[in-house]
Amino acid sequence: MEILPSPRKLTQRGEFYYQLGQLTATGVGVTNAVDLLCRKPPSRAYREPLQRLRTHLAEGDTFSDALARLGLWTPAFDIALIEAGERSGRMDAVFILLGNYYADRATLLRRALSDLAYPVFLFHFAVVVLPMVQYFQHSNLTVFLLQTVGVLVPVYAIVFGLIYSARGRRSGKWRAFIESVLRPIPVIGTARQSLALARLSVSLEALLNAGMTIIEAWDIAAAASGSPAIQRAVAAWRPQVVAGLTPAEAVGASREFPEMFANLYHTAEISGQLDQTLRRLYDYYLDEATRKMRIITAWVPRIIYFSVALMVAFKVISFYTSYFGELNKIMNGQ
Repeated sequence: MEILPSPRKLTQRGEFYYQLGQLTATGVGVTNAVDLLCRKPPSRAYREPLQRLRTHLAEGDTFSDALARLGLWTPAFDIALIEAGERSGRMDAVFILLGNYYADRATLLRRALSDLAYPVFLFHFAVVVLPMVQYFQHSNLTVFLLQTVGVLVPVYAIVFGLIYSARGRRSGKWRAFIESVLRPIPVIGTARQSLALARLSVSLEALLNAGMTIIEAWDIAAAASGSPAIQRAVAAWRPQVVAGLTPAEAVGASREFPEMFANLYHTAEISGQLDQTLRRLYDYYLDEATRKMRIITAWVPRIIYFSVALMVAFKVISFYTSYFGELNKIMNGQ
């Protein structure tokens, strides 16, 4: 699944898990639930994956294994939670949690796109209309194309390049590169880190409650976090944890985890309240990621407004400078 999916895809994913959660909560088995969804899927795009999923389940796969066999269609985060739900017998709760997660992401992204619609329109209006006035005056098509197409094409290329680079099918090295580029950017970098820590926390909590060993749970939760940096850190300390180092000590020594996360995890490990602490960490970092994403969605339109205003002011000033220059030439010629 893409890093930047559309709100529609996120909504469909959320509805998919909501339906599974409702069916399993009433006692319907997962295989029967998938059969029912095959008849009425969340969207047409789900027909083929659901058919494959049903086939894998009929072959004897668990639900998490069947989802994993669908390849990149299912995020590692989903598979980790569902596997934990299978082991703990809490499949319905996991499905509802995933449904809420994707519904919240869809709402936030839809709001961001709505806020961006008018500034984007203003940008196109400013790029096209003002050069058009000059075109009607001088009838110079080459200049008009340079001032419009010459501006829009590079902008489109940058935007589509960013979207393409964020797709989930990119290699691990490319995703690690994107993470390293975004990390120093204010708000954006910390929002991405908070989201990764939230996914790590809830995955780890679910896996530990399912009875998985701490080492195995950390490996799977790190992959579910979606952060290559966290995956590298966990992989690096694994031999030390196997040799006797506690995960709390490893987390405290790693630069990938904030001080608050390390301190709370250390206290929870000593007190034996790891599951409650991990759930609080999930709530905290998910709220932090959502809050920062709202800041981004609030300020990006303002930046576009300001940029468009500057561009319009520059073009207006340039137009009148040229106009008065021509007028002075005419007057001096007289």
